[in-house]
Amino acid sequence: MKSYWLTGAVLIISVLIWQAVSMAGVFPPFALPSPVAVWQSFVEIIRNGYGGQSLTGDILISCFRIVIGFVGAVAIGVPVGLLMSRNKIIFDLIDPLLQFVRPVPPLAYIPLLVVWFGIGELPKAILILVGTIPVIIIGTMSGVKSTPPLRIAVARTLGATNAQIFRKIVLPSALPEIFTSMRVGIGVAWTCLVAAELIAASSGLGWLVQFAGQALQVAVVIVGIVIIGVIGYAMELVIRKLENWIVPWRGHD
Repeated sequence: MKSYWLTGAVLIISVLIWQAVSMAGVFPPFALPSPVAVWQSFVEIIRNGYGGQSLTGDILISCFRIVIGFVGAVAIGVPVGLLMSRNKIIFDLIDPLLQFVRPVPPLAYIPLLVVWFGIGELPKAILILVGTIPVIIIGTMSGVKSTPPLRIAVARTLGATNAQIFRKIVLPSALPEIFTSMRVGIGVAWTCLVAAELIAASSGLGWLVQFAGQALQVAVVIVGIVIIGVIGYAMELVIRKLENWIVPWRGHD
């Protein structure tokens, strides 16, 4: 309970500092609107939308894109990571491609995806998947490698089969790292989505930020940034709660 009060206090102090800087005129009003002006823009967008799109629609379409791409990355990345950690041939086949894809920024893929798949939903989902899946795969492999060898040795002396060892020892030991990679990956997924929506979209929160930025509507830009941050944090909390339910032995954070 104390942590919630501390978080609230930090937020209030941050807003007060923001208001003080705005009132002091350190930046022009169009460059740094006050919290009151941002709130007024938020209320206006809720009522009337922005750029011909409703705020609810922008939020829903961005969340839909995130869920599709992120769930796809987890559904593919976890099994691939488990296979790579258990089979040297599969590791040697996939690891070079993984290491090639991992350092390339998501923006570099956008022109290719637009040319290949147009500006529909598919290229955005693929971009999120491509940007997120290395994090999931590496986290899964790290989780498998963190399995204590003593547990495996004891299980073998008790006559456990490889399948039983994997199901009862390796997978439970890897789950904490898998969930950690998912928590990191959801942030990467939002980065990829906003990058895609900045260039190849006509709706969504990234598009809202870009459209408002071109019109120098900084208050609207801040509204979009805050909404992205709040939703991203909420998704991370959902993953954290799911982790506490599925992996209770790790403890709560």
